[in-house]
Amino acid sequence: MPAAQTTWPGDEDADIHRPDRPTMVLLNPRAAAGQAAALAQPVRQWLAAHAPGVALVESDSIERSRATLQCLPRSSRVVLIGGDGTLHHMLPVLLTHRLALGVVPLGGGNDTARALGVAGLPWQKALDFALRGPTRRMDVGELITARQRVPFFSSLAAGFDAAVARRALEGPRWLEGMPRYLWATLGELAGLRAHRIRIALDGAPCHDGEAIFASVLNTRSYGSGMPAVPGARVGDGRLDLLVAGRFGRVGTLAMLPRLLQGTHLSNPKVQTWTFQSMQIESDDELPLAADGEPLAPMRRFEVRVRASAVSVASTKVQRRSAAPASSPEYLPVQA
Repeated sequence: MPAAQTTWPGDEDADIHRPDRPTMVLLNPRAAAGQAAALAQPVRQWLAAHAPGVALVESDSIERSRATLQCLPRSSRVVLIGGDGTLHHMLPVLLTHRLALGVVPLGGGNDTARALGVAGLPWQKALDFALRGPTRRMDVGELITARQRVPFFSSLAAGFDAAVARRALEGPRWLEGMPRYLWATLGELAGLRAHRIRIALDGAPCHDGEAIFASVLNTRSYGSGMPAVPGARVGDGRLDLLVAGRFGRVGTLAMLPRLLQGTHLSNPKVQTWTFQSMQIESDDELPLAADGEPLAPMRRFEVRVRASAVSVASTKVQRRSAAPASSPEYLPVQA
């Protein structure tokens, strides 16, 4: 643990990680288009000086990284150095092994890190907080089909914005963050299409018609900081659905500045709801992306919130006044 006894916001009422629980730092060297690899040696030196005994593990393999985390005792703390994709792929093990999470954001999106209040910190401060900061409970979302369950931290994009996420991953390395998503958005406009979808929330129908996307958010932002649902909270036991109705190319392009400013919700074609469970069906296959990571397209699926599912080092997540209902034991993800 770091030698300096920093007092972090919320120490007086948060679930502070105990020093008797093992801690590991896991770095994804492929994060930030490979730039994270250069951080390995500086992090190793910082740990030697401020947190002797804390191991740094480098792994660019999802399978090896998951296997490494599975070796940790339950309730250990793991610090992940990477972006939303890194967090997404490690989430199944965090859930099954009930590991506490600290984040050093280093990726193209970092929307989960924004929700936790650590985006934009110098990596040294982010690492110090990830190791020692108070932990609170965070909700996660979960896509459910008859064959698989896929958990997500920040968002499940369905439709046009999922296609944008896929294109962004394939974009030029010299573009990062928001410019990369804007480049991908402009590239997807040529193939813009609406989908006929039917949605029920908590058992009640809420939408039956065309939409260019119907995306679920747990965090306020997605797509590298776009404030899609400014009122979303990651600790309220609910998810937020954002539906954009039928827009043409010009209308979609005109909506982009409003989305970047968070003023898009005043458009009558844009609607949002909060929910605990959602069933969705489309006449054709919907492109999907969880935390910006592409998934196989689907025509029907369910989404549920897993309230207070994971413990995170955060300056923002509010503790509930009452204990949430217990969620079912987590089932392995089909990667």
